[in-house]
Amino acid sequence: MLEHGFARNFLTILRNLALAIVLYGGIFTFIEFIQTGSVNSIAALHPSNLRSHGRESPSKDIVDTLRPIRGGSEAALRGGAVEVRVGNSKKKAIINPHANVFNRPESLVVAKDDYMGPRPHVDTVADLSLLVERCRGSLEGLEKMRHVFECLQFLDKDEKEYYSLPAHGNRASDKDPQKSEYALPADHDYRLKSYVSPSDAIPASNSSIGNCAGPVIPYHVYWTGPATWRVEIFIKSYLYTQNLPCSRLWIWLDADRNPTAMKDMLQTDPVFAAYLPLVERGDIVLKSWKFPSRIPLPGIADNTDGLGYYKTPGPPNSDGERLVADGVIEDAEGQQWLTLTPKQMTFLPVAVSDAVRFVVLHLHGGLYLDMDVILLRDMRPLLLPDPKTGTHAFAERWGAHPHPGDYNTAIMSLTANSSLSSYLLRGGVRMGLNFHPMVIGRMAWKDERNEEFLMLETAAVDPLWTEFDSSRVGKCTVPCFKNYGEAFIGKAGAVPGEWKSYEEEEETSSRNGAVVVSRAERKDEEDGGDGRNEDDQLESRSVDMDLRRKRRRRRRLRIGGDSDAASSSTTRKPENNVVVDEEEAPLLSLSTTQHQRESHSPSLPEDLESRLRSLGVIKDYRIEEDQYPPNNRTLQNFYRGAWTYHIHNQWLKHPQPSSWFDVIQHAHNGFFQSKRSNPYGERWSGPRLANYERWVEYL
Repeated sequence: MLEHGFARNFLTILRNLALAIVLYGGIFTFIEFIQTGSVNSIAALHPSNLRSHGRESPSKDIVDTLRPIRGGSEAALRGGAVEVRVGNSKKKAIINPHANVFNRPESLVVAKDDYMGPRPHVDTVADLSLLVERCRGSLEGLEKMRHVFECLQFLDKDEKEYYSLPAHGNRASDKDPQKSEYALPADHDYRLKSYVSPSDAIPASNSSIGNCAGPVIPYHVYWTGPATWRVEIFIKSYLYTQNLPCSRLWIWLDADRNPTAMKDMLQTDPVFAAYLPLVERGDIVLKSWKFPSRIPLPGIADNTDGLGYYKTPGPPNSDGERLVADGVIEDAEGQQWLTLTPKQMTFLPVAVSDAVRFVVLHLHGGLYLDMDVILLRDMRPLLLPDPKTGTHAFAERWGAHPHPGDYNTAIMSLTANSSLSSYLLRGGVRMGLNFHPMVIGRMAWKDERNEEFLMLETAAVDPLWTEFDSSRVGKCTVPCFKNYGEAFIGKAGAVPGEWKSYEEEEETSSRNGAVVVSRAERKDEEDGGDGRNEDDQLESRSVDMDLRRKRRRRRRLRIGGDSDAASSSTTRKPENNVVVDEEEAPLLSLSTTQHQRESHSPSLPEDLESRLRSLGVIKDYRIEEDQYPPNNRTLQNFYRGAWTYHIHNQWLKHPQPSSWFDVIQHAHNGFFQSKRSNPYGERWSGPRLANYERWVEYL
């Protein structure tokens, strides 16, 4: 009897132990996912990039895994369905042969990629104080803070008002490189006495990042865990928009949590593997983050935190160091250090990234960005010291909070080893390593240092936030979102009102001009034409649209090649003439040449297309059967004027086809395949980068 009781107790213990392991594993996995955003996904099929786990894979290997569905499943979709297996995965996907990643057009329009015009001169600086005042109003009244649309209009149309090129002698490129606040990168000559002139600067090439006519500015991000889509879109947005010879992307990997983080990223991370050539070229620098036990301070006494320095420093220790202030020591050479006690090092902050940004900016200067930020414009003019004030310190407002101390530091710039950077850093340490932006911001406000730490309004760097908080006054933005998830949505009609604030721009502006196929030309095409060639018939025109009527009409849009391709031949491209019911919305800056239309249409190698057609995966495209039909969204109309867009921790979402983020991905894909330009009209000259992955659920 005793033996049976012992056995039961032993089995009960084993069962409870197993349940505890399962529960712990689930909790650990959830926490790891929340912290890193990692998700084990299957790389899906894409016509120009069939790859698995970040690496390109031979097309035929993947195509051989496709199997048509038999039996009742064929009735699931009109025209039959096809079962797709991806790589070696056992998971399946059902795709509609009339509407899928192989034959869906990227867009109903061809975007004007170079909508920003030429890139600002390398020495261009922004008047940060003016940017703040024009989008905020007075410090006391905040009259303009909630008028996000008007601020974006100012940022987009009035660059000449807030951008300037200093006179010779006052430009950043005229300064002594040895006295620059930014440390010279490893590929520079540390004996450099002067910068190369802008006319002699060497642009980036496939094997070289080139050189900069001025200081090279570091861009800092912090990451823990394996690389994900979030890392990929951040890196690509950086490469797509920034002045690369004059910038370096420093990715700080948390070695406190994972001592092998650097090795893992460089040797075993399948997503980051695509960017190793850019590590070799010098664009990306991986840095190991370990919380320092002491941090150097500038040789300027700083008494604004209310504690001040001791009237009589403590006696020196055996190393010649003495305590000169609370938490501050001075070594034998006179260098002062902010020190962390063993207890502080034991209880490091949970939100490590909150502290990382203040430490790295104090040590190196430049710009810090959260990894869930997408860059839309060149940030350099905001990061060069203003000749009037000598600073470029800024963060952003926390939504539409009126308090002058309510900062958000998802995007932040500080001058390295400055009085302000050391003050903010020391304050966070003094408050128990609490670097939450509101805590630091209210401290700065209380000590009257907030005016030297400028607060950009959300329109400049996070233009949806005020709308999301239901605090917006005046017109909604373009696009008009209500929440951060809408940028991921590609289903037709699922983002109602996204164009309600759109205004057709005048054709007279060469930078912002709209060109589309006119109604008369569409009617002429339908009637058989007048004998002119296609490019003449598609001459760019300005179209006057009345958005307030919200009426619907039928529009015939030509996509891809010849008009006779609508026949069902197994050797021809998918259907090219598409008639679609569409709510009137902007068709801004469309390009109408045959070459440009073809560059934005789906294309497949002939052998791959033939095989997919033989398997029934591809048939003539039918827009009426498409859950995610192509539309007229373009990057040109995505929060025009803002420098960045903040995704805000949408860890569980993947971009649906034809969504705004999908539009951004297509723009990046075309740029890094050297088929399209970036917003400044520049072509990619670096190593070829693989296209974004497609998620199985959206084939």
